[in-house]
Amino acid sequence: QVQLVESGGGLVQAGGSLRLSCAASGSIFRIGAMDWYRQAPGKQREVVALTTSSGNTNYADPVKGRFTVSRNNANNTIILQMDSLKPEDTAVYYCHADVRSYSTTSYVSRWGQGTQVTVSS
Repeated sequence: QVQLVESGGGLVQAGGSLRLSCAASGSIFRIGAMDWYRQAPGKQREVVALTTSSGNTNYADPVKGRFTVSRNNANNTIILQMDSLKPEDTAVYYCHADVRSYSTTSYVSRWGQGTQVTVSS
């Protein structure tokens, strides 16, 4: 079974920084897309930053220039460095990955349990 485990959330003042980590473990042959999403109270889950296995990245407009995503294919981890945080960044942040196991030829969408980020004004 494949698991995604996030860490690094917490409470920070506006203008501060946080670093989120996500590690995928289990029977992993390959990971395709590996991304960060977030969901604020009363809102739909939205994409924050996307990465491909070849290293391409893409950011949602609200976080461009403030957030940086990095990925390590060797150990199946993804990092989200969040700087210049704003109160509107408050949300539960979820790690997502499309994972192919050794026993299959298709990719399955996997989600972490989420980590709370709260930015105070």
